[in-house]
Amino acid sequence: MTNPCQPETSNSPNPLRLLDYEPALESLGGDYFDEVAAAEFPDHILRWRNDALLPQLGLDPKTVTDGHFIEAFGKFQGVRPFLALRYHGYQFGEYNPYLGDGRGFLYGQVRGADGQLYDFGTKGSGRTPYSRSADGRLTLKGGVREVLAAEALHRLGVRTSRCLSLVETGEQLWRGDEPSPTRSSVMVRFSSSHIRFGTFERLHFFRRKDLIEKLLDHVIEEYYFPSPPNPLSHKGRGGEEKEGKAERYALFYAELVRRVAELAAQWMAAGFCHGVLNTDNMSITGESFDYGPYAFIPTYNPGFAAAYFDYYGRYSYGNQPGICRLNLEMLQGPLSAAIDPGDMEAALAQFDDRCDVTYRQLMLNRLGFASLPAELGSEMLRLTLQLLRDTQVGYGDFFAELREQFSPAWRDDASLIFSAAEPAELFQPWRQFYYHILQGLSTAKMEEMASRLRRQNPYPLLVRPEIEAVWEPIAVEDNWQPFYELLKRIQAGD
Repeated sequence: MTNPCQPETSNSPNPLRLLDYEPALESLGGDYFDEVAAAEFPDHILRWRNDALLPQLGLDPKTVTDGHFIEAFGKFQGVRPFLALRYHGYQFGEYNPYLGDGRGFLYGQVRGADGQLYDFGTKGSGRTPYSRSADGRLTLKGGVREVLAAEALHRLGVRTSRCLSLVETGEQLWRGDEPSPTRSSVMVRFSSSHIRFGTFERLHFFRRKDLIEKLLDHVIEEYYFPSPPNPLSHKGRGGEEKEGKAERYALFYAELVRRVAELAAQWMAAGFCHGVLNTDNMSITGESFDYGPYAFIPTYNPGFAAAYFDYYGRYSYGNQPGICRLNLEMLQGPLSAAIDPGDMEAALAQFDDRCDVTYRQLMLNRLGFASLPAELGSEMLRLTLQLLRDTQVGYGDFFAELREQFSPAWRDDASLIFSAAEPAELFQPWRQFYYHILQGLSTAKMEEMASRLRRQNPYPLLVRPEIEAVWEPIAVEDNWQPFYELLKRIQAGD
């Protein structure tokens, strides 16, 4: 992990600039984006570089200097046009046709070592045609928070974008939700795609059926069902080809529903509240991204809202699955230009079951179980949520303590299970049922449970006090060591 530093002087070629960038989105034509330039910043201090991601790009971290990061992702000496994507979105239920990338752009697209296409997207890189009255900048605290959120979610098994770099840029910014003036930064996000639900909603707004279908073909080909390399595998002409395309479209939407349902379940099991699930914050690949006012819930409370401006709790923790389902439903409007509405309705009808089944399994994993019969699993989950709700014990603390205290002796004596927990009467139903399940496990299975608990419940817990505890040394004395130490612990999971 890097420490803050200025770029080294080096004549060596920059591996980040020499990556094999692909014009995948650019090749679709200018109807989907505007070419933009990055802002010029008075300073460039590399605060974070995610070396864990470099092997996915085929790069050895030892060959990439801090100066290379600053040159590519701070000074933005790129090798391709920078693209600010055009999109609309439903924001708190109201349609907004004045959106688009207002403080970021698509820096480039590269093929990973796994053969998948990935995007480098910026945040805080300056004004674009969609900035309106905003300055196009990102506060340093906002960048720090997003780095932490992405790494914590990744460690918890959530399908998420991650931060590749964070550079402090030396400007003073004024914000209503932070003590101002505050420091500025620019971040590069590593994600599966820059395309959002709102990208399709904008095209629907302008009645561009042709552009919807063109973009949909691109999304399916790159991120869902690549065509077989042998053209002879596509037999049939005319009506048969049309029928095959319709089936492919329907399969895409069904797969999107599955991905989003599983993502919502992952958030819920992680105790994560995104905070702003507008349709422009929903990725067409079903990946979690864009962490602004997020929070990990301190205690189990379905009504917990992360954003101070979410006055009525629309995007509260407990509402997240329903909001994701609603966003998928609204996306049917634009997609109906190419996909049969009946097929989409049938696919969306599977959302709740998929989300529930995934959530139950993830929660059982956090409780140490690889699997349980449906009836036992449902009751175990019910009693766990009842315990968390009634005791208001820390949500993350509960799983952390379960990980640390779990012992093979629990199988022999129920009184040893959370023996010091208070109030004891509220723990008793959960304790007895957990003990009942342990009775049927072998010694080997108990050892597997201990291992699974360590794996599924990583340290540390990224609640707001933990974030503030690393931000204060940065804000007061420019001390970044607590931030680096926290990230090291998050990535290690210990």
